[in-house]
Amino acid sequence: MYKVSMVSLGCPKNQVDAEIMLSLLQKGGLEITPAEAEADAIIINTCGFIESAKAEAIENILEASKYKEDGNLKALIVTGCLAERYKDDVTEEIPEVDVCVGLGSNKDIAKIVINAIEGKCENSYGAKTDLPLSNDRILGGMPFTAYLKIAEGCNNCCTYCAIPKIRGNLRSRTIEDCVAEAKKLAEGGVKELIVVAQDTTAYGEDIYGESKLPELLEKLCEIDGIHWIRTLYTYPERITDKLLDTISTNEKLVKYLDIPLQHIDGEILKKMNRKGNEQSITELIEKIRNKIPDITLRTTFITGFPSETDEQFCSLAEFVKKTRFDRLGCFTYSAEEDTIAASMPEQIDEQTKQFRMENIMESQMTIAAEKNEEKIGSVVEVLIEGWEDYIKCYFGRTNADAPEIDGKIFFMSTKPLKIGEFVKVRVNDSIDYDLLGELEE
Repeated sequence: MYKVSMVSLGCPKNQVDAEIMLSLLQKGGLEITPAEAEADAIIINTCGFIESAKAEAIENILEASKYKEDGNLKALIVTGCLAERYKDDVTEEIPEVDVCVGLGSNKDIAKIVINAIEGKCENSYGAKTDLPLSNDRILGGMPFTAYLKIAEGCNNCCTYCAIPKIRGNLRSRTIEDCVAEAKKLAEGGVKELIVVAQDTTAYGEDIYGESKLPELLEKLCEIDGIHWIRTLYTYPERITDKLLDTISTNEKLVKYLDIPLQHIDGEILKKMNRKGNEQSITELIEKIRNKIPDITLRTTFITGFPSETDEQFCSLAEFVKKTRFDRLGCFTYSAEEDTIAASMPEQIDEQTKQFRMENIMESQMTIAAEKNEEKIGSVVEVLIEGWEDYIKCYFGRTNADAPEIDGKIFFMSTKPLKIGEFVKVRVNDSIDYDLLGELEE
């Protein structure tokens, strides 16, 4: 039996694709191994969204190629967004790669891998609409947390974003299909469900004629075994009173919203093909906090978008200080080929982009530290993720923290605990983005 290993990069949506492929590989008669040195084939499931992601993908490809000399490797295969975006260029420019597989050919991954191991190397690019949206999965992360991808593609066409060209137009799954997968995940031991799509608030518009995210979330809340449900990638213009009421009234829905705002200046947002301005965004955030007083708000911003003036940036920086988001990520603008923004005049130099990004993140670090200090003395619910042997304590996440992108809480316990269970922890200190505490007996 041939052995195959996979490295998956990029966003949670890409991780779901990887987990579906792992299941297809296993069903196709291949053995999944985490040991790359033992693998007959290694798959690098790439992100190709921005320049740094492409660099990471290439670095992982070159690192894996060493096993052709030092290990058992016979075939190095590239899948994911980089493969879909650049197609044959990948194998032409990176000769270490044996096969490049577009998103639409993921369904045939087992056959492609076996052929490559046996020396029949041929790139494959199926139609984007052939990408499997639902299938059995082999979870790549913690067995008690799973992402539920409710749609593929995007119709928003932000001028800086290549995703619609890479992934295609919005394709929502039916509510019944999403619920069926969520039930299967729960039966397999998943306790935390994280709902994702390129724009989760657009879910259902293509098949139901309107957003059906609130209805889907209510159905997911009925599933036995699921304890936490959180939603990522909610776009501000589609956050409705109905969605906020749904989050407010369902205990399983953690009071957490991820809203990628990207900017607050109306002129910049218009050039991004995004809606709104500082006033409308401020009013939305006030409404959210009024309806759900204990909400944790996360957002992302882009600095150095073409033509961004010092004044527009200063308005953004002041907005960040004034609004005091609980979680915030800031990225420098990346000019991606085949996007409208890349050909816009008044491109900003890298040094200015970087300076502005660091300015925002310095402010946010202070805000995050102050917000964490406010939690000292409170008791929080924690999902235990592991044991930190160096400092002899458990660690996990509160309902205010999404995996990978947010902080953790490290806590002491006088009794042994199970990884994957929920416990109450009293917060007694904080360090930067993380909390410290002890088990509430």
